Amino acid sequence: MNPTLIALTGFVAWSLFLLVLMEVIRSKLVLTKAVAANGFNPENSNLSPFMQRLARAHANCIEGLPIFGGLMLIALVAGRASITDPLATIFLFARILQSVIHLSSLSALAVTFRFSAFAVQLTIGAYWAIRLLCI
Repeated sequence: MNPTLIALTGFVAWSLFLLVLMEVIRSKLVLTKAVAANGFNPENSNLSPFMQRLARAHANCIEGLPIFGGLMLIALVAGRASITDPLATIFLFARILQSVIHLSSLSALAVTFRFSAFAVQLTIGAYWAIRLLCI
């Protein structure tokens, strides 16, 4: 597999991992009767701060997947992965880093680092889009 396909698969797998983690924790809460099966808010606002951050980190991945994943898929389908390959691994690393920081803390410093990781993704995505459209 080329770097773009690995990064796209990694992005989807990371999104799935966050969802599975959230559902494992939710299942435990139901099984221990800490929360009723129908007692969850979609954003986990009635749960712990960690669960709220987990829901938001997963949502961030889902929000970005059509944009960034779409650009990678376009490059792959068009036979132009040479545009996305060089930065694909950096993109995936920045995506995972953003989520890990989100799960770890909401301090001002953490939010700054989290935004920095997102800014890397935005910059890479904009670069990919321009290159895919202009060449």
